[in-house]
Amino acid sequence: MRNIKLTLEYDGSRYDGWVKSDKGIGKKGGSICDRISEVLKEMEGTDVELIPAIRTESGVHAMKQVACFKSNSGKSPLEIKQYLNRYLPRDIAVLSADYAEERFHPAFNAKGFVFEYHLTVGEVPSVFERKYNHYCFKKLDIEAMKRAAALLKGKHDFKAFSDNPRMKKSTIRDISDITIYDAGNEVSVTMEADDFWPNMARIIVALLVSIGHHENEPEIINRIFESGDRSLNPEAIEPKGLFLSDVIYEK
Repeated sequence: MRNIKLTLEYDGSRYDGWVKSDKGIGKKGGSICDRISEVLKEMEGTDVELIPAIRTESGVHAMKQVACFKSNSGKSPLEIKQYLNRYLPRDIAVLSADYAEERFHPAFNAKGFVFEYHLTVGEVPSVFERKYNHYCFKKLDIEAMKRAAALLKGKHDFKAFSDNPRMKKSTIRDISDITIYDAGNEVSVTMEADDFWPNMARIIVALLVSIGHHENEPEIINRIFESGDRSLNPEAIEPKGLFLSDVIYEK
């Protein structure tokens, strides 16, 4: 059995996130894992466990997701890549397939993850960006958002940035960088951290947008960290603007 590492990109619009579902593919499309596992099962002739670097949520996209599985098909990595791209739907693509060390685990070996969120600001929402950008009806105060982003950086307890109140694992995470890029009618927020909890990235962006709209002051972040109170944060922003853009490993 060989450990095969896949690098993937996908449009998550019609999928229920990464997690393998009990309901199967269904009308909407099931999960990303459902779709890829279905093709791998045909290739391998048996059920395959497909392990991701991180589980993206429903409607979230990936420019670079990493996953691995054990193969006994005898196909080379190039043949595996070609087989998957032939039979997968066009909104999922295998960018590369490679041999990995037997003990390689895409999640446990990852040192960090990068997510980016795309926003559009303008008088009229763009017809062509509506599927992948969140539209802001009011102009954003970018400088206020940058002051807030600086307060989010570093190692903190992000309990208030999760929608799972029964979180049993440590909620302390280390955000090494948050960059806000303003291109006029387009704004992007890029976040790099050692890990992200479900909805964490979207809650962070929602808070930054509320600060950009002067609904909150940047200093509210200190109160949120001190209290751990989820109610001080807004609801998670819609998933369509969020992309997993990189998974970081040691070289």
